[in-house]
Amino acid sequence: MPRIESFLSARSFLSPQLVEDRIFFISNLSGRMSLYAMDYGGSVPEPLLPPDISLQNPHLIEGKSYCVFQKLDKILVMLDNDGDENYQPLLIPISGGYPEPSFNGYFKNYRVHLGACDPDKQICYFSAESRTEAMNEAFQANLVTGECLKLAESRWGAFVDSHNKNHSKVTIMDGYTVGDNVLYLWEKKKKKINLLFGTPMEDRIPDQKVPLNSINCTHFTYKDQGLLLITSLFEDELGLGYLRIDQPGKIKPVSIIGANHIGKGELKNCLSIKKNKYLLEYNIDGCTRLYEGEFNEGKRKVEITKTIIGKGIISNGVMESVNYEKGNNRFILSHSTATSPTQLVTIEGKNRKKVVTHTSEHVLGIPASSLSEGEDASFNSYDGLRVSARLYLPSVESEHQSPYPLVYYIHGGPQSQERPDFAWFSMPLIQYLTLHGFAVFVPNVRGAPDMG
Repeated sequence: MPRIESFLSARSFLSPQLVEDRIFFISNLSGRMSLYAMDYGGSVPEPLLPPDISLQNPHLIEGKSYCVFQKLDKILVMLDNDGDENYQPLLIPISGGYPEPSFNGYFKNYRVHLGACDPDKQICYFSAESRTEAMNEAFQANLVTGECLKLAESRWGAFVDSHNKNHSKVTIMDGYTVGDNVLYLWEKKKKKINLLFGTPMEDRIPDQKVPLNSINCTHFTYKDQGLLLITSLFEDELGLGYLRIDQPGKIKPVSIIGANHIGKGELKNCLSIKKNKYLLEYNIDGCTRLYEGEFNEGKRKVEITKTIIGKGIISNGVMESVNYEKGNNRFILSHSTATSPTQLVTIEGKNRKKVVTHTSEHVLGIPASSLSEGEDASFNSYDGLRVSARLYLPSVESEHQSPYPLVYYIHGGPQSQERPDFAWFSMPLIQYLTLHGFAVFVPNVRGAPDMG
């Protein structure tokens, strides 16, 4: 008889970063989340932190958990004190060791979140919450000199969203509620930040209605002429927009050509690779679809050139994170499905057709063929609105016969979605039920911003 412990024994492999032929990642191999490294192609994972120190689950921390700075022979790690969630930036040798303070203890009175990192120029960005007043502050930090340059402060976020190539321009975001964002530009030559889009709280009159824009994932385009960004201004499912730096307050739609997925969903992320190349991450009926495309700034369109996730063996699941290695032109990602725990995978080659799996994590004592892959079971509600849902049936190899008793699994919400993600806490329970002959129907709560 299958045991729930078999599912709970599966280890996680998360947030990978590929540096030449070394893979760095977060895992609970020891029973707690920690940082590890192994050789490309697989080797015995090497712990990089002492056994009594834990990392936060990457699903639950804001910003990055760590970043490898190869030129410095260091790794910047975000650690708290016994789970108090007051994260501090600490440094360890690239081969592992005991964490040491960074930036001369500058952030001791802050709760710090690590944002964008540039290992080549050895610069990183922090969003820091003051522990002495109700204020958030944005910093540009140089790991070579230890200098921390304050860019902005705000009670509403002051979140660093992106930077240009030479770090002379930075976008900074305030957010008041879901989708109600204000975008600013910091420039090295100027003494204050300037408004790019949105209505700041201090400029609003009582009962003023401000359209939600959901601006995020901003990227400076060629010669810093404009910003490519994600927004809800033109479609509820989110899409791309373009804002010229010299025309603040005006965002124009960007068309996406060549997306070939079937189903419904939303644009989740836009990641810059190099020059005019970008990754577009979609959530389609709960599953990750990842495209590579090229942005034509003059024509305001992104043309999809390759499908990275969504076909072949890397499909029908959820990507936890992806990282691009410029040196060898490779992607490394963490991906799981309803039947497979998280695996570390590289996508390689000019045509992105070479797939290398570096882990082989599995459910203890239960073959994947006995598990339920699940299927999209979305439906139209009473008012015509499409509601995302999934249905899990016992495997065709199961001894159980239809009709199956049905379990309605209604998750909490509204700001979440049940996805075919083995790393999420509910999947072991769903698989346990299907192994015992139950069908499991999982509708998603209406109003969730990532319903798919």
